[in-house]
Amino acid sequence: MTGSAARGLPPWRWLGVPMLQVMAVTFVFALPLRFWGLSLPEPLFAMPVVFAWAVIRPAMLAPPAALLLGLFLDMLWGTPAGFWAVCLLLPYGLVLGGRGMLAGQSQLMMWTWYAAATGVALGAGYLITMLETQVAPDPVSVGWQFLATVILYPFAHRLIDRFEDADVRFR
Repeated sequence: MTGSAARGLPPWRWLGVPMLQVMAVTFVFALPLRFWGLSLPEPLFAMPVVFAWAVIRPAMLAPPAALLLGLFLDMLWGTPAGFWAVCLLLPYGLVLGGRGMLAGQSQLMMWTWYAAATGVALGAGYLITMLETQVAPDPVSVGWQFLATVILYPFAHRLIDRFEDADVRFR
């Protein structure tokens, strides 16, 4: 095998498997379970994979996968069709556009970028909800959802580390 041969990266490994894992975990956390009177938090589990997909490599399949995740969240949480798809695709596009700046950043800086992307996603959701219902969502609840989602960055980091260098065509 020559050194210039690019090894392929099948989409099911870096898109399909994480997407199914996100769907499963989101479904489990959406169950009406209570422990000591408290329900499970509802972080945006799709955010780490959407962020990682934008950082890993440009691909034609990542936006439709983010769209599918958004539509799944819409059906699960009962939001209008396309609400979460827009909320996920907006930060995906911003991160993809700034992908060149993210290359070689420290883990702390990447976490900061992830938090900013999460803020864009939840901020868009907040504004869309305000426009749709004419009522502002509870900022404390949105803040807790933001914090719970930002804590999930290590999963995005793991996905980035695992697949970032898997396809040499995109270095």
